[in-house]
Amino acid sequence: MPELRTDRLLLRRWRESDLEPWAAMNADPEVREHLGELLTREQSDATVAVMQTEFDDRGFGWWALEARETGEFIGRVGLDEVDAAMPFAGVDIGWRLMRSAWGHGYATEAALACLAFGFEALGLPEVVASTTVNNLRSQEVMRRIGMNRDPADDFEDPSVPEGPLRQCVLCRAPAETLTAYTTRRDTFRTTVYR
Repeated sequence: MPELRTDRLLLRRWRESDLEPWAAMNADPEVREHLGELLTREQSDATVAVMQTEFDDRGFGWWALEARETGEFIGRVGLDEVDAAMPFAGVDIGWRLMRSAWGHGYATEAALACLAFGFEALGLPEVVASTTVNNLRSQEVMRRIGMNRDPADDFEDPSVPEGPLRQCVLCRAPAETLTAYTTRRDTFRTTVYR
């Protein structure tokens, strides 16, 4: 599993010590506001096992996100294959941070590192991202990393019951996005370690 480093962040393999703060995030109603039901500790731990296996099998997936200055676990970020039930295909980028890490630009910085990895190391032609129509915070991150939204691509998530989480927006970033954001990405100097 490669590690990615930016000026402030380390995107790394999951550790046993991440399980407790990850479970706390998954039990936090504000963190889960646009994701659905809260997870039990057992459910939360199981997600880590799945993420690790998928990363090992595919060579990409969800990294644990650490603040380099403090060594503190602050969330997850990464790339994932879009579920076959969705009305679109490809590789999806996403992030989830602890509330204490909100508002510091960490999601943008980590997402730019993931885009660089996806386009440069994996050779992806495009990366997509989706979220609920009411998740304006995530939509803003998508915009900041150079993704574009076409309202014609918006969709209803078939895995979600009727309600406010079903209606979603879809954003896209073609590989050319990285070239357009080279100056910004250089601000966060990404290094890939294998």
